[in-house]
Amino acid sequence: MDNSAIYDVDSSDPRQMLVDRSGVSADDVRQITGIMKALGSLREAEQRLSEASRRFMQLNETDMRALHYLIVCTHRDVIATPGGIAQHLSISSASTTKLLDRLERGGHIVRSSHPTDRRALAITITPETHRAAMETVGRQQAKRFNAAARLTPAEREVVTRFLRDMTDEITLRDEPWATEGAHAAPSA
Repeated sequence: MDNSAIYDVDSSDPRQMLVDRSGVSADDVRQITGIMKALGSLREAEQRLSEASRRFMQLNETDMRALHYLIVCTHRDVIATPGGIAQHLSISSASTTKLLDRLERGGHIVRSSHPTDRRALAITITPETHRAAMETVGRQQAKRFNAAARLTPAEREVVTRFLRDMTDEITLRDEPWATEGAHAAPSA
């Protein structure tokens, strides 16, 4: 099967059980399918980049997100704390402690006393990890800027509106199947 059929609404929803296409021209459906294919290609490219960066850095996704947070804190002269990391990653304080232990053992971070709050710790990324992340993963991620820069201001507004609208459409709200503890649907 051709992978492009995965993103073709006529192939994935031929009976229009999910997407009512009445009043949508065949040309519009083809163009929308092109957008869905492009989004799928972007998602796949991001997954490949993420997997390659995790392999290169020998870290998991949460570790990488924590290091990115620490890089941004460094660049903005913000003191990173375990609480700030936990909040950014939406993880518990116990999970944050395990994460920091792992990153410290790997030589990626340093824990030190907070300069103004004696009850808190300051977390910094090591210069070696900062440099490695910036020269590899960061350089590759920054290429997104080039694609956005090639758009006109009006095109950027349209793309931004589209991406925000798409995010709103797929945000999980009250779907019972998406809650923790929900079980998979029975197989047919």
